[in-house]
Amino acid sequence: MELSDLPWADLGAVGGWWNRRFDPEVDLVGADRGPVANRIHFAGSIKWLNGPFDDRDLADLRRAANEVPGLDPPVAGLVVVSLSGADITGDVALSWGPDDVVGAWRQ
Repeated sequence: MELSDLPWADLGAVGGWWNRRFDPEVDLVGADRGPVANRIHFAGSIKWLNGPFDDRDLADLRRAANEVPGLDPPVAGLVVVSLSGADITGDVALSWGPDDVVGAWRQ
């Protein structure tokens, strides 16, 4: 997948988010611009472990995403980045593995 293939045409900034207690921590937050966004497009999690991203991880991501200021859960997507793939039953907007990450970095 190329960056131009992402489902968010006006994606302008990607970063992370956490509150003052560092609970929750959201690895990826995609927005239309930074440092102050008008629209949050997605929240995501990176799991670089030997086991796949699973439904428990997805539930944790959903709970954490609800804490991100400005994120509208019915509209914003969820993104999964995993070394060992994903074994989930819920829908996500994007699921990337190592080859996708390296390919995006090379662009």
